[in-house]
Amino acid sequence: MYNYCYTKDMEQHASALRAYFAKLHLRPEIADMYIALRKHGPQTMSELARHSKVERVQIYRLLDELKASGLIEVEVRYKRNILRAAPIANIQLLILKKEQELKDLQRDFTLLSTRLDETALHSATTRVQFYEGIDGLKQMLWGQTKGKSENLGILYNMMQDDVDLAFFERWVRQCNERNITFRGVVGDRFSTTLQQLPSGYADEHLNHWQSHCVPEHVFPIAHSTVTYDDTVLHYSWNDGRIFGIEIHNPDIARVQRQLFELLWKQTEPTS
Repeated sequence: MYNYCYTKDMEQHASALRAYFAKLHLRPEIADMYIALRKHGPQTMSELARHSKVERVQIYRLLDELKASGLIEVEVRYKRNILRAAPIANIQLLILKKEQELKDLQRDFTLLSTRLDETALHSATTRVQFYEGIDGLKQMLWGQTKGKSENLGILYNMMQDDVDLAFFERWVRQCNERNITFRGVVGDRFSTTLQQLPSGYADEHLNHWQSHCVPEHVFPIAHSTVTYDDTVLHYSWNDGRIFGIEIHNPDIARVQRQLFELLWKQTEPTS
């Protein structure tokens, strides 16, 4: 009876921790690894994979994210890494970081809004549309299929993470039927998401897609920007909230296109 109650309590604690980690937008695997490290102490990759039920390859892929979370510490020893759980109080650091990100995003939005208002005064052709949520994301993405020029993206995240497979397949087919070309400068998060893409999404792909990768320390990408025709799209993910800004203005689009080309020339093709 004692063992049963103890196990039940442990399961409840683990469930609560996973739920809290999800609110912090930490992957479930990170919660499982943290729980295993708290329960069994410092471990090698192999030991952690066994205790957490997370594949060893997945742990390697998440290593940078694990370090960045501040919840798991990595000690490099000869030919192997030892992982240990950091104090649970480190979650407070993550909360403070998210609070700062929200303040920065609000500040940037205020500046962007002011600049757009100023631009609108000098250009009768300016039109700005705001979108929010998954449905808004789909509207913006579908608008790209109607463009006539090349799509140029500075990409933070893969939109496949947020839309359903049926929409994604329809969107890809429409882009391919219209022979739309895409070039993207992608960051570390995009590359990580691509590696972890569910198998169903691999059946559909853009026929005309090229990408270059820029390391986080060289040019950090905090949100996605796509330029086509005289349109600039800004997609943003923050604390589970998705919203976008669609700007129709030839001058803004031209400047954004120039920024993209500068980044493209200074980065290398993805492998």
